[in-house]
Amino acid sequence: MSGRTPRLVVLGGGGFLGSHLCDQLLARGDEVVCVDDFSTGRRSNVAHLYDQPGFSLVEADISESIPVDGPVGGVLNLASPASPPEYLALPLETLAAGSEGTRNGLELARHHGVRFLLASTSEVYGDPEVHPQTESYWGHVNSVGPRSVYDEAKRFAEALTMAYHRALGADVTIARIFNTYGPRLRATDGRMVSNFLVQALRGEPLTVYGDGSQTRSPCYVDDEVRGLIALFDSDLVGPVNIGNPDEHTILELAHTVLELLGSSSPIVHLPLPVDDPSRRRPDITLARTALGWEPTTGLREGLALTAAAVADEIGVIAPLPPTIVRAVGDGGPEIRG
Repeated sequence: MSGRTPRLVVLGGGGFLGSHLCDQLLARGDEVVCVDDFSTGRRSNVAHLYDQPGFSLVEADISESIPVDGPVGGVLNLASPASPPEYLALPLETLAAGSEGTRNGLELARHHGVRFLLASTSEVYGDPEVHPQTESYWGHVNSVGPRSVYDEAKRFAEALTMAYHRALGADVTIARIFNTYGPRLRATDGRMVSNFLVQALRGEPLTVYGDGSQTRSPCYVDDEVRGLIALFDSDLVGPVNIGNPDEHTILELAHTVLELLGSSSPIVHLPLPVDDPSRRRPDITLARTALGWEPTTGLREGLALTAAAVADEIGVIAPLPPTIVRAVGDGGPEIRG
């Protein structure tokens, strides 16, 4: 990677994860071109970067075109609806982002002779029959179920990325991202962490799907982005799991949120969604050994940082518990009240 132009194109840079990636790339001295159509991303995620030297914004749907002029030192593709409510509401757009959007990103990188990173997902493993999930596992996915618009879009994106690598010699890498959370995760995102935090902060019942025995391995966003950058800077093709192997049941996570926020909200159980994975935990041996990367943010610390940001977004003005204030510390999200 030595000698590359430090002008990186981040597709989906206005999203939750993409905006944090823009932050960290700029902080280390790269120029960043953020490309987003803001169908699911938010301008507010990158508004603080508008006047920062080295940052530029291109509003475009990458499944149609990527109108980026000038030098390009690398392409990092994070453009796709990612939460179930989003991709279920935008099924055709999700499939287009994974197919034509990925192809356009690969073509941009190939035109400039630079590295391409695909942000794939643990959803390619489906409801896994192998636990924990290693990169060699092919997955157990229902190709015609409602979730398939996301799962199969990412599986196709991986296949297309590897075809460019094998047939055309493209410099590529694939990251398989597991459940990520942190500030800028929308209150209405619909995923586990945001749902629990919003419900607990508002004093509403926490909704647990099924009996809550299914597991997830949440990874704090700063750790996730560090892993993505380390993979992009490496020579690995992948795929490489970038996630947190600290596994928890959904019910355990709900109780942790209640305890952390001092909430007395009850827990209610709803029917399990179709094809909801029963277990999810990454084997990160490859990331540890080849990249020297592993998560460092504990669950309670990460939830505290996220809770402070969510409280600010939804306008909770009552003081948060002292545990949240201590966890945020200097430079954390503003605490209202």
